[in-house]
Amino acid sequence: MALNFNKYATEGNRFMNEYTKKMNLGDNTDKAGRILSAILHALRDIIPTQESLQFIAQLPMFLKAVYVQGWKLHSKKIKAKRMADFIDLVRQHDGPAAINDFEYSDEVAERYIKTTFVFLRKYVSLGELEDIRDALPKELKNMVYSNIMF
Repeated sequence: MALNFNKYATEGNRFMNEYTKKMNLGDNTDKAGRILSAILHALRDIIPTQESLQFIAQLPMFLKAVYVQGWKLHSKKIKAKRMADFIDLVRQHDGPAAINDFEYSDEVAERYIKTTFVFLRKYVSLGELEDIRDALPKELKNMVYSNIMF
């Protein structure tokens, strides 16, 4: 099987353009990419490794690459009991850019997280989202349930 990296790049660029528009970020795909990476990396920090593997098995190649970038397997997962804990974890993954990317606003961060999960639903089965939902903070679990699963 020959790898077609141009195809992956084309799909990834199309996804990023659509995602950036849905996030209301104009044409700032760099910012959208940082936000996407931070949310995916925070997600992988809180869900079990086995669930991560099942989750990424459903993602297209360009999203798999984002998800696994810099991944170090840890035996103990980070506990995020509230949405605020998850948002803090997302901001940690975004690093210094988080100040501008999330505008000091938990409401903006929640909107970005919701939009990201809606976009991921295009690739991830309902059953897999139900599986990872159990590891999510209650508010995020409720958001996933009410906005994505129906």
